[in-house]
Amino acid sequence: MRTTFQGDTEKIRTEIIRKSIHMMVAFVPAFARINIGLTMALLAASVVAYSVAELLRVNGKKIFLISTITEAANRNRNNSAFVFGPVTLALGAMMTLLLYPSQVAAIAVYALAFGDGFSSLFGRLYGRVRVPFTEGKTFAGSFACLLAVFFSSLSVSGNIEQSVLIAIAATLLEISISGDLDNLVLPIGTGFVAWLVGVGI
Repeated sequence: MRTTFQGDTEKIRTEIIRKSIHMMVAFVPAFARINIGLTMALLAASVVAYSVAELLRVNGKKIFLISTITEAANRNRNNSAFVFGPVTLALGAMMTLLLYPSQVAAIAVYALAFGDGFSSLFGRLYGRVRVPFTEGKTFAGSFACLLAVFFSSLSVSGNIEQSVLIAIAATLLEISISGDLDNLVLPIGTGFVAWLVGVGI
């Protein structure tokens, strides 16, 4: 019993670390409003720097701080494979900035940061009932995603109807996609729905 409890605590701690890093992408829209070119350059540089550090870590050569954070946030502590999450996270934000106007891009990035972030945390902490055919997604996590995307969209658009539609779409996307691929699909798909319902027009 104690071992199980310790294992659960360790999983929750790891998830908190992972999603705290994940939610930092929420700063991207603010930086983009100041200078989108510099923001894109910084995101690209972070992908390169992280990838080099991660390749070195996989080959047994740790890089100060980066490798330590990666190991702490790795769900599978015995896995020495390349961790792609931070790469797809940055690429998802970059593609969103390239594809959509600023308000739509902000909503999409917030869906990635908060929708996916709170979904994982609440699912891990409170998820008891799983959504069928979703590889372990929970109703608690999905509801957290719905609320997070609704309120973050509302803060940008100021439109309740648009925010409801965006939140529903983002939640369905989050439920449907598993793994690091959701860092790409969720913001791009949410951005498309936000653009479709007329955010910023």
